Amino acid sequence: MGQITNTSVLRAALWMSGAILSLSVMAVAGRAAAFDLDTFEIMLYRSILGLGIVVLVAGVMGRLGDIRAARLGLHGARNLAHFAGQNLWFYAITVIPLAQVFALEFSSPLWVLLLSPLILGERLTATRALAGVIGFIGVLIVARPNPESLNPGVVTAALSAIGFALSAMLTKRLTRTETITSILFWLVVMQGVMGLIAAGWDGDIALPSLQSALPLVLIGVGGLVAHLCLTTALSIAPATVVVPIDFIRLPAIAIVGALVYNEAVDIWVFVGALVIFGANYFNIWLETRRVKA
Repeated sequence: MGQITNTSVLRAALWMSGAILSLSVMAVAGRAAAFDLDTFEIMLYRSILGLGIVVLVAGVMGRLGDIRAARLGLHGARNLAHFAGQNLWFYAITVIPLAQVFALEFSSPLWVLLLSPLILGERLTATRALAGVIGFIGVLIVARPNPESLNPGVVTAALSAIGFALSAMLTKRLTRTETITSILFWLVVMQGVMGLIAAGWDGDIALPSLQSALPLVLIGVGGLVAHLCLTTALSIAPATVVVPIDFIRLPAIAIVGALVYNEAVDIWVFVGALVIFGANYFNIWLETRRVKA
């Protein structure tokens, strides 16, 4: 990919707004589905539904020929990282407040900033490093971690950020040679197999109930839309520019948690969100000015 431009940053930001909305819907639907199903079963049924959607849409758009069995090792590594991160995330949203899950998940860009020079060959500029540090300070303001707050939900939410960071970077590598249709196809196929193995190892896979059917549909559709938006954004702009945009999800999900689940939201959530937004805006603004110069 060539130099990043103002237009490409704006296009990537618009695609990421779709990912933000989809992931917020998934959080609410994931809580609802967890009453009947464990995280592995949710991932299994999400992948089955997603496979049907990908094949149907690709067929209608004449894109089935874009699916090819190339770079399966990289697809496998990408989907294993995402499968682990997504399962940890689904567990975390059921045991701790949504705003706290998202705040801890937002440490993912720090991992991207640290690892992208090794995995993607992107430069870790002073601007990107500073934006990452400021963003992480905002996350700390929101989460305010302390030894007493360390519980399985907090730990799994923090670990999910590493899985998502690795997934984002490996997705970026795939977009250099693979089509979005092929990436999404192998996403649902490989994670479906992983979900079947993980959910069925004990010989007991629960069937969805009427109560969990709609949440599963929302999870399946929302997951695919989120991946489509994220993959498209990553094909337009560098990962160190795209991923921090996701920080905007925090104030949105804090409001959802308060309205839907009566989760307490204090002023520090919004203070931290403003710091995070400032870091994000600072990064994008300086990136575009550097290109103009």
